[in-house]
Amino acid sequence: MIIGLTGSIASGKSTVATMLREKGYPIVDADVIARQVVEPDSPLLIEIQNSFGSDVIQQDGSLNREKLGAIVFGDAGKRSQLNEMMHPAIRAHMVRQKEEYLRQGYQTVIMDIPLLFESKLHSYVEKVLVVSVTKELQKQRLIARNELSEQEADARIASQLDMTIKEQGADAVIHNNGTIEETEKQLVEILRKWKAIPL
Repeated sequence: MIIGLTGSIASGKSTVATMLREKGYPIVDADVIARQVVEPDSPLLIEIQNSFGSDVIQQDGSLNREKLGAIVFGDAGKRSQLNEMMHPAIRAHMVRQKEEYLRQGYQTVIMDIPLLFESKLHSYVEKVLVVSVTKELQKQRLIARNELSEQEADARIASQLDMTIKEQGADAVIHNNGTIEETEKQLVEILRKWKAIPL
């Protein structure tokens, strides 16, 4: 079974991914892959530099995520341009990794895709598991975690699909508003219901 794990920014999706990893599930992490495809001197990084300027490259040749983030977060056109460059490379890498885990004999593979709905990647997975949180809590966590102003936090939250829409598209939802133990209990129940065993 291929499970797509998703949520919105600061929803606690990474916490659930860690729980799954500790339970022995192999995880294809779109964020990790997104970093790998823009390593120094990679064709994709050169393409990004040509499109967004040399300011987005640090002294050591790596991508300056803060500079690039500042450019694309406030500009839907630029964000779309960046996504069109990055997504094909990330998707190809994700599929390769998933196939490798299946070859190794895993019964269930978790595809951790923050923008699963936004990028319309439903066809890559069999079940969608959404980690959800109330809007108030999401904003509090985001401000605390990223040291953002209220306006910056609002802009980042607004750049993603509304949580209620994600919940509607999910096969199961984990409500991550309480303790870690409560979140894990919900996760275990869902995995049991889906008969999702790692090996």
